[in-house]
Parts: sequence; C-alpha cells; structure tokens
Amino acid sequence: MFLAAYKVGLRLRERTEMDPSRLVNHQVVSALVESPDFAALRRETVGDPYAAALAVLAQSGALRRLLEGSQDAQGRGERAARTRQEAERAATAVAEALRQAAEEADEDGGVPPATADALQRAAEATGSAARLAALDAAQGAAAVPGLRAAAHRAAGEAAEAVREEAVLMRAWGVGSGELERMPYARRARLAERLRAGRLARWAELIGRFRQMADGERARKVESATGELVGVTLGDDLSRLIPSELVNLGLPELRAVFAARYAAGELMLYDSRGEQPTGRGAVIACVDTSHSMYAAGPGGVTREAWSKACALALLDQARHAGRDFVGILFSAEDRIQVFRFPAGLSAGIEQVLDFAETFLGGGTSYQAPLTVARELLEEEFDDATSTRGDIVMITDDECGVTEEWMRGWNEARRVLGFRLFGLAVGAPGAAEAGSVLDALCDNLRSIEDLTDVHAAADLFRLI
Repeated sequence: MFLAAYKVGLRLRERTEMDPSRLVNHQVVSALVESPDFAALRRETVGDPYAAALAVLAQSGALRRLLEGSQDAQGRGERAARTRQEAERAATAVAEALRQAAEEADEDGGVPPATADALQRAAEATGSAARLAALDAAQGAAAVPGLRAAAHRAAGEAAEAVREEAVLMRAWGVGSGELERMPYARRARLAERLRAGRLARWAELIGRFRQMADGERARKVESATGELVGVTLGDDLSRLIPSELVNLGLPELRAVFAARYAAGELMLYDSRGEQPTGRGAVIACVDTSHSMYAAGPGGVTREAWSKACALALLDQARHAGRDFVGILFSAEDRIQVFRFPAGLSAGIEQVLDFAETFLGGGTSYQAPLTVARELLEEEFDDATSTRGDIVMITDDECGVTEEWMRGWNEARRVLGFRLFGLAVGAPGAAEAGSVLDALCDNLRSIEDLTDVHAAADLFRLI
C-alpha cells in the first residue's frame, strides 16, 4: 500500500503471477489502484515518503476490517498454496517414478501397461488438484463481500486526509520544498500542532487571506501620481511644474533653483491618490483582549480574522525585504513582541507561537503603540530608515493621555511613519471623533469577518 502511493512508476502484477495465498491482497490493492480518488491521492504522495505513510495510516482501519472480513478467502488461498506445494511434490515424485520405470524398461523401451497407466493417472490427478485449488482461491478472493466498495472508500478517506494536511501546510506558508527537507519526525510534530492548534479550524481563512494579499501585491503602487488637485511646495523632482523646469534650464536661475530645492520650496503638482509604500519596518499591533474571542458573521472570531491579517502582513514584509514585528497586546501590563528581521528565514514554529498566543484581559492603546514607536526610533537610529508602517487591529475603544499624544505626534513628524487602523467587529471604534480615528492616517471598520477583501487595499499601500 505504501509503495502504491509512493512509487513514480506504478505496476501492479498480473493475477497469474501471484501465489494463491496472496490473491486477496492483490484484490485489495487492485481495487485501491482502480479507485477514482487514487489518482488524486498520488498527486500528493508520489515521491513523498511522509505523505505516502500518512495515506497508509489513513486507510489502516478500513484495511484491517477488509482483511478481517476476508479470512475465509484468505484461508482458501492458503489451502490452495499448500495444495499446490503438495501437488508439486507429488509431480516430482511421479516424474521420479517415470524415470525409474524408464530405467526398468525392456530393450524396446516399453514399460508394463499397468504401470504406465497408474503413473499417468497420478500425474493428471496431481495437476487437476492444483488447478482446482488455485481456482477455488481465485473465486474466494473475488467473492470477498464489499471489498471493492470498501477499498474505494479507503482511498477516498486517504485522499481527503492527505489533501487536508497539504492545504493546512500551504495555508501556514510551509512550502513543498521546505517540507521535503524537513525530517520525518519534525514534520509529524508540526502537522499535529497545526491540526490541534488554537487557529487550526481557521486554516482555510488564513490561506484565503494570504492568496488575497498575493493578488493585491501585484497591483501595489510604489509611486502613483493619482488625481491632480493643485500645486504645492516640495522637493520631488518628478512632480515639477513646467515653469520650474524652465528656471532649471536657464543658467542664471540654476543657483536659485538649487537653493529652493534644498529648502523644499519648489512648486510641484499636488495629487490625490494612493500613497507611496513605506520602507521601514511593518509592525502589526494585534489586540488579544477577551472581547477578541467573540465570533462574528459566519462564526469567524475577531481573533482569527486579526491573526490571518497579521500573517498576510508578515508575508507582505518578507516580499518587500522589510522587517516585520508582531505586537500582541491587551491590558497595559500585557504585551508580547515577536520580531521577524528582513533577510532571515522565519521558522514555522516562531510563526505559530505568534499566531497562537492569546493574552486576554482589557485593552490599552498606549502600551503597544509606544513599543511600536520605540522600535521605529531604534530602526531610525541604526539605519536612518523612515516611513515605517504600523497596523493597529482592535475591537475596542480606549483613551490616551494628552502628554502621550504630543509625544506620538512628534515621533510621527520625525520618523514619517503611518498608522493604519482596522476596527474589527466594532463600528463605534472607527467613527469620526473616536480616539482610533484621531490616531490613524487610514482607518476602516471590518464588520463581515468572512470577507478577506475588506482590507484588500491595505496590501497595496504597505
């Protein structure tokens, strides 16, 4: 069964090549191979010893029941095998007797008619017994009740089990190449953790989120002019108005142009449209207070939607070569930080630790946003990197102090970061005049938690 799932070049032996005692086994494997689900199963298992073993384990219960139900046929096969062995020994004895009779023949080569007839009848009886025993074994194997249907069901169950695990791995971003390099024991432990983890039932949602983000990434705008709405001042040479270009072309005005360029006072076209993407770290602040465990439409919890979005943001940062930081928060004294530096492979275990951690408790905005600001300040000091992006995912509304707000606005002016807000299942938090609205550059309310496209444009901006 393992080789049927694993081998690239699959060849099933002919029944005539089989020992009668193995005809039941042949019938089981034949029924499996002929199953419509078996071809789908092999697409996942060929060349993959772990997947092939998983397929065997998924079928083991059905196979045991099949073998228990075919004991009579198996007994016939074993009796046929013994009969054939006895017939072969008898045939050998007959041949020996014929040889001895030939040696005892007269000068004309003849043997007594009675002796010749007895030997002939013995040889024919031996061959007939062997043929009847083999026929009995073949008929017994063919008569195992429900064998074909049971084998087909077993193949279907195995295909479903292997397919579910493959979908689970892909949903969590574990590629086939990584799986092939992963030791069997570690892969088995990982599969068990994914099946039994906190977000196991939301693997399909996580997979859809990541697929959506991949699609939106293709539409991502690095520097769009958008809709022209007027004229402003700045130093972006790509948006100079024609009169400024004329000044640049006149030698006597180039010094003036250079001075105005250094001061950021050149006249530029002003535009409204999608903003350029950031260059600094991507930081996802995910609320894990008690209320995030609540389920919305379709039974999807706020936590599941938020974690799926955060994992898609992790992919986004990796693709852009940016650092990613996941900050899980609830009350002011409950916060946990997961760092995924750019250029370093993030192990699936660390990703799972981030996704499965749930702190509980109340909600504080200041604690996670302070940590996010400090991380961007650290990045700025180390690499002079600006324009980081913070995504705040929460379902609650809470206050911040005026002193903290002044420090926040000053840091935003210096570092140039953006704060995107996602109010998950809490429309009030996204209302005009709310604290979240005052904090965020871009804020939206997520009400349908089954819709992964509700925040699709976020992945074109970050």
